Amino acid sequence: TFRMLVPALLVLLFCLRGHAGLSPHFLQQPDDLVALLGDEARLPCALGEYWGLVQWTKDGLALGGERDLPGWSRYWISGNAASGQHDLYIRPVELEDQASYECQATQAGLRSRPAQLHVLVPPEAPQVLGGPFVSLVAGVPVNLTCRSRGDARPTPELLWFRDGIRLDGTTFHQPLLKEGTTGSVESILSLTPSSHDDGATLVCRARSQALPSGKDTAITLSLQYPPVVTLSAEPQTVLEGEKVTFLCQATAQPPVTGYRWAKGGSPVLGARGPMLEVVADASFLTEPVSCEVSNAVGSANRSTALDVQFGPVLQARPEPTSVDIGEDASFSCAWRGNPLPRVTWTRSGDAQVLGSGPTLRLPSVGPEDAGDYVCRAEPGLSGLGGGAAEARLTVNAPPIVTALHSAPAFLRGPARLQCLVFASPAPDAVVWSWDEGFLAAGSQGRFLVETFPAPEGRGGQGPALISVLHISGTQESDFSRGFNCSARNRLGEGGTQVSLGRRASASFSKQKNLVRIPGSSDGSSSRGPEEETGSGEDQGPIVHTDHSDLVLDEEGALETKDPTNGYYKVRGVSVSLSLGEGPGGGLFLPPPSPLGPPGTPTFYDFNAHLGMVPPCRLYRARAGYLTTPHPRAFTSYIKPTSIGPPDLDPRTLPFPYAAFPTPSHPRLQTHV
Repeated sequence: TFRMLVPALLVLLFCLRGHAGLSPHFLQQPDDLVALLGDEARLPCALGEYWGLVQWTKDGLALGGERDLPGWSRYWISGNAASGQHDLYIRPVELEDQASYECQATQAGLRSRPAQLHVLVPPEAPQVLGGPFVSLVAGVPVNLTCRSRGDARPTPELLWFRDGIRLDGTTFHQPLLKEGTTGSVESILSLTPSSHDDGATLVCRARSQALPSGKDTAITLSLQYPPVVTLSAEPQTVLEGEKVTFLCQATAQPPVTGYRWAKGGSPVLGARGPMLEVVADASFLTEPVSCEVSNAVGSANRSTALDVQFGPVLQARPEPTSVDIGEDASFSCAWRGNPLPRVTWTRSGDAQVLGSGPTLRLPSVGPEDAGDYVCRAEPGLSGLGGGAAEARLTVNAPPIVTALHSAPAFLRGPARLQCLVFASPAPDAVVWSWDEGFLAAGSQGRFLVETFPAPEGRGGQGPALISVLHISGTQESDFSRGFNCSARNRLGEGGTQVSLGRRASASFSKQKNLVRIPGSSDGSSSRGPEEETGSGEDQGPIVHTDHSDLVLDEEGALETKDPTNGYYKVRGVSVSLSLGEGPGGGLFLPPPSPLGPPGTPTFYDFNAHLGMVPPCRLYRARAGYLTTPHPRAFTSYIKPTSIGPPDLDPRTLPFPYAAFPTPSHPRLQTHV
């Protein structure tokens, strides 16, 4: 019975001591612990007032009560048991050691809080697919893949670096295994390499909590790239005609396989190497020279243009222009040169510069502005090029009609009346009218009209026509009435009256019918009948005025045939064309113009003429206006061998539009 009381006494004693404040308790409990794979892990446990059995559990499984924990070769309990120290040691830590651990005082019924042991596995050096030397092609996008290796815990982070600088543009990927667990992770770097990346080193780093410094794997880029070309010219600035050397240099991997040269896009035949020699001309300024270099990967092209200096070259000539009086006129021309040539404008035969630049503008032109204008460019630095180009300005205005001198006629004999018409644009018709009728071309009774071009006048003054009214078998009324010569164009009309003079006797000379045309070389005034025969002096070109075609006689003069076809058997007399007389015996002249200072040749004032009532019956409502000239009206003219001023009456002022002196007053011009 005593033996049975001993345990009861011990329990009672223990209870009594507990009531006295000496019950077992934990002095130190284990905490969660992180350990690296292969390291040593220590979980502390200390008890006070307890000398009984102490054991550790792993995920609820008791490891045993002995200090050396038989059956667990890497586990043991250490510490001074008398002082209550019962620490659990694990060495080396393995993945299977990751668990929840408790320290228990079994006899006191005490259990520590659970402590979680986390086992970390450092990452291994990652793998870069295709490394350590990765061959790429410049300009071709590529993905570089870095993959982790081993069962690292936690999952490592993969980073890319170049020259110690972290690279962006990466993609993280972690594939799933069949069992739903994760395997190795990948990091993909996307880049488009260039020739500068050849030989570059890239680093992929795997790091985690287990290894914050990480482990690196490096690769070297071996780049293939098409040629990188530089093209130079020596000299770059050159005069036309000098030699130039082009040098084409290239770096490439793999090496260069060929060169090709072109100028302005067209191949240069025979040029195959890295050097090209040429003789420079103006075309090199706008047609660059290019060099194309090739290798197995691709090709590259570079071009350069020379600064070729050359003299002016005409690209666009000024165009003749025709404007109405009072309107603005302009001319344009284009010269090409390097440096850009200076372009000036003058009038033909006059050195005064009217403007500079590619365009000349003439505001509100008048008859005095008609003529030839010159666009001029000076030679360049090389002394080559340059020149001039002309264009004519024609000023359109109402016709100016002037009576030419007509020789007196015999009663019942032939007669000729003449008028000179200046008009631009050309008149629709030149019409002769008298009391009982009018005639523009062809014949009507005793009357026949022919019109032909006059000798060419000063440039730009407009065309001139001579109209001749032939009368066969003059009557008394022909000497007393006036004959009207009228012309009209879209700008207005003009007209004059021509009177027929009468000769006292009816004797005729044996000389052929000859008519002097304005523009003769002697510039004399009209001659009387007694001076018109037997003269051996040069009287200028003689134009035959019959309605048949004009021909030259053996002396070079223009011979006329009898307009009456022999009916009157008239050989006639020679007459020189000059200003005729107007009604009342006075000269029919245009009213004076206010243009120019006193003494300057006057020009026609069209305002008075436009308001003039035509003295003829050309516009009778019953007769209408004849617009169709005779079919041969403009075919009976042969250009004279020389052109000079016409035979004018000494009192007559110069005609506008004709080949007479042009007023030399300054003309205000504008230019662009």
